[in-house]
Amino acid sequence: MKNYLKIPYLLVLLVLSLVVFLFSRTNQTNTIENQRISAQQLVHSFVTNEVEASTIYKNKLIEIEGSVKNVNFLNGRITVFLNGESTSSVLCDMTKSQLKVAKKLKEDQKVKLKGLCKGFLNDVIMLNCTLINLNINE
Repeated sequence: MKNYLKIPYLLVLLVLSLVVFLFSRTNQTNTIENQRISAQQLVHSFVTNEVEASTIYKNKLIEIEGSVKNVNFLNGRITVFLNGESTSSVLCDMTKSQLKVAKKLKEDQKVKLKGLCKGFLNDVIMLNCTLINLNINE
């Protein structure tokens, strides 16, 4: 009979552990804040101090605003380059769902997009980007 009394306590303990685990995971994802910055400011921060910029932006979701330098459709990938500073720019690897709108982009058009900053290799690299505002009639 003593074993029957232990089962409800173990079940309660298991449920509480699961709740704590799920709560900590939810809290962890909410602490990653969306950063907002212009393409020129982002490039400038990496060019002037790559180590500091990496700690601030690398592996973070960033909302970035800038003007289109070039749009490239190679090997099934959609890449939008945003004007940066001197020879560096922001390379935005777009999600495949963005093909239709990416084809409508024009040079020097102002855009705002969101993506994951992966670091700096002569250009700031952003992955999984999506356009979050686009006025095709500009």
